[in-house]
Amino acid sequence: MAIKKTNTRVAKKTSKKGAPVKSAKLTRDEKYRLYLGSVQNPAADIKFITKEYKSLYGKAPLTLREDFCGTGMMACEWVEQSDEHKAWGIDLDMEPLAYGVVNHYDSLDADEQARMKYINGNVMSKYDFRTDVIVAFNFSYYLFKKRADLLKYFTTVRAHMKKEGAFFIDLFGGTEARQELEESVKHKDHTYYWDCSKYNPLTSECLYYIHFKTKDGVKHEKVFTYDWRMWDARELLDILEEAGFSKTHIYWEGVDKDGTGNGEFKKTLKAENCESWVTYICAQP
Repeated sequence: MAIKKTNTRVAKKTSKKGAPVKSAKLTRDEKYRLYLGSVQNPAADIKFITKEYKSLYGKAPLTLREDFCGTGMMACEWVEQSDEHKAWGIDLDMEPLAYGVVNHYDSLDADEQARMKYINGNVMSKYDFRTDVIVAFNFSYYLFKKRADLLKYFTTVRAHMKKEGAFFIDLFGGTEARQELEESVKHKDHTYYWDCSKYNPLTSECLYYIHFKTKDGVKHEKVFTYDWRMWDARELLDILEEAGFSKTHIYWEGVDKDGTGNGEFKKTLKAENCESWVTYICAQP
């Protein structure tokens, strides 16, 4: 689970017990730079979305709404594809939005900026635009712990989609996803830690943290906190259907000869319950 949508890097797993480590506070820019460099790959997501949308409708999607967009990195990369691509990024938290404006939006040219809009707002609110694609990635919708709330969100999403639309979410699971376990992945200038601190098997509630160790050897703990409910694939498919989506598709990542993920996702309803996995669901209105 330490790397999003690929297992090409091997994560080191450690138990929750051990000696205390150093901790210090990162600046806003430092923590988002480390986060984006560890878990986000907008180019891969956009490639997958475009491919699957074309397979459904025979044309490329041009408009995107990125829910829980954080820094809006994906929405900004979306509008760079052509002068016909438009995007909106929605998030309640001004901190990541402010980072995104300076580090993503300001890098766009004037025409691209005109086609990209940040919205400091609630994904549950009513908006006066509809899009070809809506995404809720990085497991952001896991913050809805009650089924009724998730159903309301999915219903709201469907109301904001064009007739030929597609709603994409990602999800994770596996035998280790509900264990108190810390995984780490070394990058060029830092180490990324994905820490499952708590899991309640009776409610499916879980508490995750992201830590970073910077090149100076200092480990910065609990840089990001996620107080979630774990949703499984069958539940999500059922709730999407109840929300009025006409069709749902679930994808599974293929593997290379050495058993690591190859980044290629195909539709299926059968999969191996491996130690950890990350995958997509697509829903049509």
